[in-house]
Amino acid sequence: MKFVCKKSDLLKGVNIVLKAVPSKTTMSILECILIDASAGQIKMTANDMELGIETVIEGDIQEKGIIAIDAKIFSEIVRKLPDNDVTIETDANFQMLISCEKARFHIAGKSGDDFSYLPYIEKAEPVVVSQFSLREVIKQTIFSISDNESNKMMTGELFEINGNHLKVVSLDGHRVSIRNLELKEEYEPRKVIVPGKTLIEVSKILSGELDALVNLFFTKNHIVFEFDETTVVSRLIEGEYFRIEQMLSSDYETKVKVNKKELLNCIDRATLLIRESDKKPIIVQISDGEMRLKLTSGVGSMNEEIVIEKEGKDILIGFNPKFLIDALRVIDDEMVTLYLVNPKAPCFIRDEKGTYIYLILPVNFSSASV
Repeated sequence: MKFVCKKSDLLKGVNIVLKAVPSKTTMSILECILIDASAGQIKMTANDMELGIETVIEGDIQEKGIIAIDAKIFSEIVRKLPDNDVTIETDANFQMLISCEKARFHIAGKSGDDFSYLPYIEKAEPVVVSQFSLREVIKQTIFSISDNESNKMMTGELFEINGNHLKVVSLDGHRVSIRNLELKEEYEPRKVIVPGKTLIEVSKILSGELDALVNLFFTKNHIVFEFDETTVVSRLIEGEYFRIEQMLSSDYETKVKVNKKELLNCIDRATLLIRESDKKPIIVQISDGEMRLKLTSGVGSMNEEIVIEKEGKDILIGFNPKFLIDALRVIDDEMVTLYLVNPKAPCFIRDEKGTYIYLILPVNFSSASV
């Protein structure tokens, strides 16, 4: 095999597929990137058996061939090459020569025959979403997945399609994030649970341009993201997702409209007093025209008031400040509306159209904290 390509194109391709190279594995072949120049294009692939990524890069193929090469060493070499054309050559013994200007590296590769290729997915009836919208939806929900593998369902996100409507849901037992997105076409109903790891990596690769599109394909066990020159294939999480509808309620005793930036900045300041190991709640006292926030820790205490619009009853309630920050940070609206029932019931942050819904469970606090 022999081909010549720009260093920038090679590095971009390496960085994309590197996301599917496992950090730990008993199968050494999975620590490799497959470079396939046997069919008229330069295709790079990595696969950890749960997530597989394939991308095509531009270049001039002078001799066809295929090789598997250690991802870590190859990526580090490519990253530090001069910014010029790179020539990749391999011989019959799977030795690779990488040359760029005066730099020359010889590294040992492996036969591509042993590599685990991406599973074949029959691609029919794609669901089309803009790259910008998909990246935003992931960003606005991914923070509330769980990192606890004991409940696999919570480590993923629900993707539910009904007609021209996509709903994405995540939860971790303390909060729920929901984003609703209107699609340009009608589609058959689908309901799958996509691993959070997959969505995090996909969001890093997406260009995020408004006019750029992603094709989503679904099978019983897999989801495929196809965009630009890249294909991402991921196994789905099996099982029935939680019944979110039972957690949602339109009832409230207190409705608060507040400037999002003011509230976010105030809570952010309060967290300066929390050590990493601390689990100190922020106490929120809502009365006519005013929201008072208070936090007390071993470091010190803070008090701050914010002007609000209030409907309904006064309330005193405590929250994990991180959960409020995570939700507020991804909302683009200037003003946000909070709906509360009592100090032991969930708080809802949602807009009138139902584009986003964030449910946050309150925390108990002692009267000494008030």
